[in-house]
Amino acid sequence: MMRSMYSAVSGLRAHQNKMDVIGNNIANVNTVGYKKGQMTFQEVFSQTIRGAGAPQGGKGGTNPQQVGLGVDVGSINTIHTNGPSQRTDDPRNVMIDGEGFFVVTDDANFENRYYTRAGNFGEDTDGTLVTPGGYKVLGYKADENGNITTEIGPIVINKSETIAPTATTDIQFRGNLDSRSDETFTINTVIKDSLGGSWIVEFKFEKDPNETNQWTISLEDIKSEKTGIKIEGKITGKNTIKFDEYGKIDENSVENLYLDLSGITQGEDKDGNKVDLGATFGNEGNITIFDPEDKDSYKKINQYDNDRDIEPYPKNGNSSGKLKDFSIDEFGVIVGNFTNGENKALGQLMLAKFDNPMGLEKVGSNFFKNTRNTGEAQYGAAGTSGFGTTKSGNLEMSNVDLSMEFTEMITTQRGFQANSRIITASDEMLQELVNMKR
Repeated sequence: MMRSMYSAVSGLRAHQNKMDVIGNNIANVNTVGYKKGQMTFQEVFSQTIRGAGAPQGGKGGTNPQQVGLGVDVGSINTIHTNGPSQRTDDPRNVMIDGEGFFVVTDDANFENRYYTRAGNFGEDTDGTLVTPGGYKVLGYKADENGNITTEIGPIVINKSETIAPTATTDIQFRGNLDSRSDETFTINTVIKDSLGGSWIVEFKFEKDPNETNQWTISLEDIKSEKTGIKIEGKITGKNTIKFDEYGKIDENSVENLYLDLSGITQGEDKDGNKVDLGATFGNEGNITIFDPEDKDSYKKINQYDNDRDIEPYPKNGNSSGKLKDFSIDEFGVIVGNFTNGENKALGQLMLAKFDNPMGLEKVGSNFFKNTRNTGEAQYGAAGTSGFGTTKSGNLEMSNVDLSMEFTEMITTQRGFQANSRIITASDEMLQELVNMKR
């Protein structure tokens, strides 16, 4: 039988395999995070009719004479280039801009791990971030204060999550004191106690008649914003501020000044009755107003020839809050947004990368698993150690290029057609041999 026929048969098989790869690529043109396949051919082996000969006896050397015996699949590689971004505006949808894979598991001990570029995540009834197939998304957990730890586990977004209240420890005055005015005036602000309760603090500013450009600050009143309960506090330290001829605070005149609410456990209601507060204030009772070591605490006060607009602003302190929504930043940190305006980290997505990502094996559902040829998985956070950044509200689409696939389809079809013609021509030649007997 003719070798050409069997070579052509191997060509048909190889081109059929390539068409299968192309068909799968086109079928997954809209699959989230899909990585296209690319197939190459290689010759099988060749039959040597005559070997090569060296030059001798005045004659030149001769080259080998070989007849090829067909074609086979050389490689089917997975191409891990980035796919384009599709905006979804769903905070649970995440794409990786750069190197890395999300890590998911269906194992309670997180040992059975799969890797994916498809970030179309959702939540289950427990608030766990999961893939469409229910695989849990792994990441680094956060402690109760919102600090990311090294502990690995499923990312959980607890809708009943709360953030504790914080007491006000710093008050900052900002604005202008009118250099033209000798008017005594009061201004107020709201501070928070350790339970998140609101207290109205009233300050009095009075220009010193005996000192040029000097003002005195005193405490007028502190009462609960909700119940009207009053407490007795005091301003401790140097309660005067002096300005230079340019309207700036004289730094040499600034000393410690703080609102002293230490040891206060009771207040007085409107009828003069004692009321237990059940809360504390500031940092061990002290709320900083001026700190000579912290220029930011007093540098924002001026005394210019303009209208007065000075106001006190608490730099911290808040009531408790409940989780309202969340977002994922470029480092994969899930940031919870709470009803009191505070933010807190709830966890961080964990990424994996490999020395040879082409060695990963596809296992369906947009998942890969590592093999002996990938190298050990290297874990880390987005935006660090060579990992790509994360983009929330976006998905990575398939990296299939339809123009390239259609071009490959044409050449593959022509290759298949040409091989079929070889079989037809070889059959006709065999027919001629059979007819020689007649």
